[in-house]
Amino acid sequence: MVSTVKEQHAALAEGHTTSVALTEEALARASDPKGEGPRVFTRLYPEAARAAAQASDILRKTGLSRSPVDGLPISIKDLFDVAGEVTMAGSVARDGEPAATEDATVVKRLRAAGAVIVGRTNMTEFAYSGLGLNPHYDVPRNPWDRATGRIPGGSSSGAAVSVSDGMAVAGIGSDTGGSVRIPAALCGLVGFKPTAARVPLTGVLPLSTSLDSIGAIAHSVECCAILDAIMAADEEPLPQPAEIRGLRFAVPTTLVLEGMDRDVAQAFEAALASLSAAGALVEEIAVPEFASLAAINAKGGFTASEAWAWHRDLIGRAGKRYDPRVMPRIMRGQEMSAADYIDLLAAREAWIAAVEARIAGYDALLLPTVPVVAPAIADLLASDDVYFATNGLILRNPTLINFLNGCALSVPCHAPGGAPVGLMIAGAAGADRRILSIGMAVEELRRRSQV
Repeated sequence: MVSTVKEQHAALAEGHTTSVALTEEALARASDPKGEGPRVFTRLYPEAARAAAQASDILRKTGLSRSPVDGLPISIKDLFDVAGEVTMAGSVARDGEPAATEDATVVKRLRAAGAVIVGRTNMTEFAYSGLGLNPHYDVPRNPWDRATGRIPGGSSSGAAVSVSDGMAVAGIGSDTGGSVRIPAALCGLVGFKPTAARVPLTGVLPLSTSLDSIGAIAHSVECCAILDAIMAADEEPLPQPAEIRGLRFAVPTTLVLEGMDRDVAQAFEAALASLSAAGALVEEIAVPEFASLAAINAKGGFTASEAWAWHRDLIGRAGKRYDPRVMPRIMRGQEMSAADYIDLLAAREAWIAAVEARIAGYDALLLPTVPVVAPAIADLLASDDVYFATNGLILRNPTLINFLNGCALSVPCHAPGGAPVGLMIAGAAGADRRILSIGMAVEELRRRSQV
């Protein structure tokens, strides 16, 4: 199965395969009891997927192609409304709740573009963790080191493994504190978190209405750019690779480099050296605002307060059915007052202004997406202390960009055959196309270095 959107689109256009064949292969992988499919998907759509694939092939024979993803298998996170179904969001607590009356806007746009939706992917319950563990639907295994059994990262855990294991050419996820970029980094894929307002959240079960965003996990930056354009209804030509020579990159020295393990440190340093050798200016800078974010969020931040507002009635009805490692974090929001929330809004506005002023002279920030490689599932299941400490560490760097209301890519930067490591390329709000352009150039530089 060819990997990227561009490759699969070309194979269809040239008659080397059909949408039906691609879809059948994806469904076969997803339904194989010996594979990860049963842990990746909470629901498959075999009949609807086959019908959509057949329609795509018929249109293609008449010379019609609705978009670069027309006829390609795509997975959607179990957070997006599908008409006639209850959006479970990786939980069992919503069993019996009213079904959605229409598709989420993102799902509508994907269908209109001809995407073949193969199924809903597993996730951390209600998207409230960066690890990807789920006590209700099991945990998809990271494609790297399956003998050990390592986390895929979360919360869009199934989305990443659906791509790594050929069950979809791309997975659509949400990102509130890194939930697209973390699983992309830990699974050796590309993940893009856009500026929050770029892609409509209508029909998406919220975690934090202030921080949520929707992006894709795929095999290339171009794949993510194609899907971002479809989901954002952006009709501008796709970004093209930037010229690396002359780009100015800032590497924050505050907080984000702490706690790196050897694999991440080596891969990150090698990536920076490669960019410098290609003519980019890579400069370390202090960003003291990063160190103050924990204090700003000390009472639970937007995630706890806004999650509590949405979940309070459901917890009253079905609290005993929640993941015991998720509900206490939501309950923290109960303790926040209206004044606390208003203070938080003001603190964020000032924080964003200060960070934007500090990074204004640079084309992008560079930092490790996650400071450690994927830990073993068993270690996290065995200890609440290890679970919460690891969750905080893994969410730390990506969360900074969500609070900034920025945009960011995670692109692989590890050596071939090594443990997956992600390089985060980030910018301020509205810099989406520029970050994608830079990401394409960084990706191409890595590709050339491996030839």
